[in-house]
Amino acid sequence: MRSSAASPIVKDLVLVGGGHAHVAVLKSFGMEPMPGVRVTLITRDIHTPYSGMLPGFVAGHYGFDDMHVDLGPLARFAGAALIHDEAVGLDLANRRVICRDRPPLAYDVLSLDVGAAPDLSALPGAETHAVPIKPIGSFLARFEKLRARVRERRLPTRIGVVGAGAAGVEIVLALRHRLRAELAGLGRDPDILEFHLIGTFPEPLPAFPAVARAQARRLLEARGVHLHFGQAASLIEPGCVRLADGQAIDLDEILLATPAAAAPWPKASGLAVDDNGFVQVDETLRSLSHPEIFATGDIADMIRSPRPKAGVFAVRQGPALAENLRRALAARPLRPFRPQRRYLAILSAGDKYALAARGGFTLEGAWVWRWKDWIDRRWMRRYSELPAMPTADPDVAAGIADETALKEISAFAMRCGGCGAKVGSDLLTRALQGLDPGRREEVLVGLDSPDDAAVVQVPAGKALVQTVDFFRSFIADPYVFAQIAANHALGDIHAMGAEPQTVLTIAVIPFGLEAKVESQLGQLMAGATKVVREAGAALVGGHTAEGSELAIGFAVNGLVDPARVLRKDGLKPSDALVLTKALGTGTLFAADMRARAKGRWVEGALASMLQSSGEAAKILIAHGAHACTDVTGFGLLGHLVEMTRASNVDAEIAIGRLPVLDGAVECLNAGIFSSLQPANVRLRRAIRDQATAATHPLYPLLFDPQTAGGLLAAVPEENVSACLAALKAAGYVRSERIGRISARSDRPGPIGIVL
Repeated sequence: MRSSAASPIVKDLVLVGGGHAHVAVLKSFGMEPMPGVRVTLITRDIHTPYSGMLPGFVAGHYGFDDMHVDLGPLARFAGAALIHDEAVGLDLANRRVICRDRPPLAYDVLSLDVGAAPDLSALPGAETHAVPIKPIGSFLARFEKLRARVRERRLPTRIGVVGAGAAGVEIVLALRHRLRAELAGLGRDPDILEFHLIGTFPEPLPAFPAVARAQARRLLEARGVHLHFGQAASLIEPGCVRLADGQAIDLDEILLATPAAAAPWPKASGLAVDDNGFVQVDETLRSLSHPEIFATGDIADMIRSPRPKAGVFAVRQGPALAENLRRALAARPLRPFRPQRRYLAILSAGDKYALAARGGFTLEGAWVWRWKDWIDRRWMRRYSELPAMPTADPDVAAGIADETALKEISAFAMRCGGCGAKVGSDLLTRALQGLDPGRREEVLVGLDSPDDAAVVQVPAGKALVQTVDFFRSFIADPYVFAQIAANHALGDIHAMGAEPQTVLTIAVIPFGLEAKVESQLGQLMAGATKVVREAGAALVGGHTAEGSELAIGFAVNGLVDPARVLRKDGLKPSDALVLTKALGTGTLFAADMRARAKGRWVEGALASMLQSSGEAAKILIAHGAHACTDVTGFGLLGHLVEMTRASNVDAEIAIGRLPVLDGAVECLNAGIFSSLQPANVRLRRAIRDQATAATHPLYPLLFDPQTAGGLLAAVPEENVSACLAALKAAGYVRSERIGRISARSDRPGPIGIVL
């Protein structure tokens, strides 16, 4: 984040949901950062879909990236912490967001843009036997399965959409175009497909003018869609939709485009909501009951200007929301948002043909589809083609802080060093309250009875294994960052075949108001203790200080039988080399820092780094591994060179078998490397036939520094198949045999590369 020591944290703006309005807020705060404000985005989906392009995606005109805003680079551009989780409640009294899988997050100003989903409870059987179109993220995966079923089915297939509003009309026509084209492409008769549209009202598009309804009916009939209007669906059974009059419509696939329902947690939390659970907001988009909370998009009900649940309104709300969030943070008067009374609706008909309606006027044709395509792609480019990141004014704007906060801020320039830089005792106690540091019987003095130092016994017959690591934060989420850093530190213990015993931590928290320091420290330590506890170790103490940027380090002790230590010098000729995780974290996070990595690539890398190597170490030992190291900063080649030198052997890498994280090759091909890569490349002299090896596209990956990387182990040849099977079964799905060991030769360089 760009708010740092020069701009101490004064207020927290938390955005829940990655909807259309929030992407505009992120872009706004990226273009014009607000000093002293920490922005956090909590989102279930890293790629947020643009609803206007969903029918085009279903029809096959767009790919995944065409219709999704990648929130990873956008959050990085905005200087926002990206929290990949789902909000499930609010603690309104303490101003905290309750998340599904992590500690609560504090806010000063909160904005909700979480969308809505079809009300499945209103239609018995819908949840079990139908595919809802919203939320779009869930629908896309189910849509791919539907396509596969249709392609595999050899009998006539009947596909129905319940709901004849704009979404239902567009989806049934898009499905018709896509699925008929796919069957024709397979050499099969597309006429074995039937399409049905079911609506409660006598005509499609009940919220549209009569002329648009008539044209939509004509388009549907011309494309052979079977229409069932004037009766509401009352029950969905396997293979059948029953209407209110008792009529049964037999269908093989059923989709829902029915009216939306709100998530239950805003109402359960105590926010003012309407009869359907949507958050009531005034003309400034602010909650009627809690002025520090805003809501937009489908989750909001503008009580003075009610509008349909349509993406066009959320798009228009974005700039107004960004402005009012800034004003709320600065304690300035808010500005009203006045939604348009009439709006342009363009409905695609599947085959690059569209119908446009505004008021009582309508237009249709292929040119209308091209017009819609131009509008949609232009909107997407606003959030995918980001300018260079600006730098915030280092002076904290007085308008965002109250008098007490300003007095505290004025002291930052005179912060003490030495012990004066420590976090206060009361603050530290509050931040650690409720955390479980783990328990071990060898700990005689630990955090349960703090003293000047921890006292720990070493059991008889065991040797002590010690290591230390220290990281500056490379992501803005302190909870996830601490987990990765702890996993990285524990990797050295696992690589030695040892059992983690105790952990000391040292944390540096950026300057800010006391409440902000406490909140961030609490998140950091919650992540650290989670990993330490799951590793079977105990956190026994540490040191916490304020500084210019977030950082954390760990000193870890482990226990091992002295006769069973795994070392780097145990490689033997004919051993197989096994790597337990994919490579590529260095280039991916270098790209992320430049806002050039796709969000899903970064999430894949984070998932890999969050996976402990503890179980992998046990599996390797059980299958006879007698040499091991963890692949970290020196890259795969650097750590393998250490092993071959210590063991006086040669090694051969089958470079094409290297497991690679998604997106890593694309980043390397774009010339994006970690800052440590050039130092690692100096080891290329260890490679025989280096010029030939350098022609392989994965060659740069040999030097890519890893964070919380996998274990590199030597396993006897006869055990390698069983070892890999056990690793994959335990969740190390990218584990791979990447090479073999041979006797030391007189050839130059100990490492051979097999292309």
